[in-house]
Amino acid sequence: MAETEAKIDDAAAADEWAASLEKEEQAQAAGADNSAAGEAEQRILNQDEIDTLLGFDVKKEGGVHGGRNDGIFAIMDKSMTAYEKLPMLEVVFDRMVRQLSTALRNFTSENVDVSLDSMVSIRFEDYLNSIPLPALLVVFRAVEWENFGLVTVDSSQIYSMVDILLGGRKTSKPLRVEGRPYTTIEQDIVKRMVDIVLSEMSSAFEPLSPASFHFDRLESNPRFATITRPGNPALLVRFRIDMVEDRGGMLEVLLPHTTLEPIRDLLLQMFMGENFGQDTVWEKHLGKELRNTIVEIEAVLDEKSVTLKDVMSLKVGSTLLMDCTPEDPVTLRCGGIPVTTGILGRIGDNIAISVQDSIKRKLRET
Repeated sequence: MAETEAKIDDAAAADEWAASLEKEEQAQAAGADNSAAGEAEQRILNQDEIDTLLGFDVKKEGGVHGGRNDGIFAIMDKSMTAYEKLPMLEVVFDRMVRQLSTALRNFTSENVDVSLDSMVSIRFEDYLNSIPLPALLVVFRAVEWENFGLVTVDSSQIYSMVDILLGGRKTSKPLRVEGRPYTTIEQDIVKRMVDIVLSEMSSAFEPLSPASFHFDRLESNPRFATITRPGNPALLVRFRIDMVEDRGGMLEVLLPHTTLEPIRDLLLQMFMGENFGQDTVWEKHLGKELRNTIVEIEAVLDEKSVTLKDVMSLKVGSTLLMDCTPEDPVTLRCGGIPVTTGILGRIGDNIAISVQDSIKRKLRET
């Protein structure tokens, strides 16, 4: 009887142990599902994050707003190429600012201060749409690069330059006449001013790479000044020109990236004259040592092909007949390579060879 009760107690304890293990496994499985669900919830973007990624802003008045410079458009837009990837551009245009200030002082006989306002990358179509009318756009040609660029002078700078060169009052600000195109005199003054800008820009690029910028044509309609595809990226450099009596304005130089492509490797340099992997001092030393190196030269009178049987039968005193005479040219070889030919002779007790053919011509033939 006692044994039966003991067996019943053991069976009950075993059932309780199995039930507790099953509950623990269920709890662990439920915890794993909750953690996975929590991780999944963390990876899901909310609506605001989705709008930000796509470049839409629903918080602005008037509904949904989105631009090509926001969100995913900014990532995919190829016009957002950073000019910082071309470090030498800042060096070139900083040099141009100093030279242009001096040149415009001599041109106007007034105190002129030129400063670099900004340098950004922009799509060519966006730049044309941003130009206020009326405007004067000068298309110039980069001769060595076989491409074009744009120079735009705003109306404030045009009227300021006209006012100074034609003897306007120094106490009054330049007056802008609205609603009329620029006159021939104003266009001619702008052309002379842009010629100075192009000359100084050529001088600024000269230490890096020879560049000649020549005036091509003057346009008043931006659509007629198309020099590259609308979607192509371009570098826009803005210069601020300050003159006496609060006169002045902005001058913009636009260079498409396709125009800068021929000197892209030079613009990638960190400083002027940089050449990675090249040591001119070591090259000069190596060339000097090579010229002082001793080499062996072989003088070959003639060659003849014989069979291996004849070679094996050669003995002391055997005679090998050659198809040449002592007057025939001798071939000089260095390292098995024919260098030149000459005539065999004698100087004192030494055998000499008088070189006949040019070494360079012989090397080209080989």
